[in-house]
Amino acid sequence: MLTIALPKGRLQKPVLERFARAGVRPDEEPGVSRKLIIPAGSAARFVILKDGDVPLYVERGAADLGVCGLDQVLESGADLLTPIDFGFGKCRLCLAAPRGSKVEAELGRSLRVASKYPRLTGRWFARRGVPVDLIALSGSVELAAVSGLTDAIVDLVESGRTLEENGLVVIDELLQVSARLVVNRAAYRLKVEDLLPLLEKLG
Repeated sequence: MLTIALPKGRLQKPVLERFARAGVRPDEEPGVSRKLIIPAGSAARFVILKDGDVPLYVERGAADLGVCGLDQVLESGADLLTPIDFGFGKCRLCLAAPRGSKVEAELGRSLRVASKYPRLTGRWFARRGVPVDLIALSGSVELAAVSGLTDAIVDLVESGRTLEENGLVVIDELLQVSARLVVNRAAYRLKVEDLLPLLEKLG
């Protein structure tokens, strides 16, 4: 049996549609009940997770494969195979700051930056040789820059409306993000007869 890590939130519907086209459908609709593990026929099952938890579950073997954003794959540092870029769930990981601030002109000086992505943010600034005081947040990151807690933020940007409504502007882009299929390395070897036909249908 294949265990598939299914993300909650905005990715869930397009992921389920893609798996349905490949012939894998949950026996009941996620979200209708409080079940966290939902069978999908006799050959597979879905485990319902937050997007950010998918890489860990797949890397550690609690799931054989799953779907999450590229941002989560890279931020987690998990050792995974990423054979398919689904192309949906597109957004950008961006550095943003209050409109009219000097952050753009002063990217060479030390900055205080808030983000849900400390690993990706730290690497990006390190490559540019810019010292950064990183504050890891899990809530509304925009508030950190608006309230003066930080000089800037690094966060996902889809339409840019949230930034605009909070007086923030994009300074630079760190990463183009889309949904990726992630596969456990051991499962790829040990369950290849089950996995390969599914990967071909998903691709």
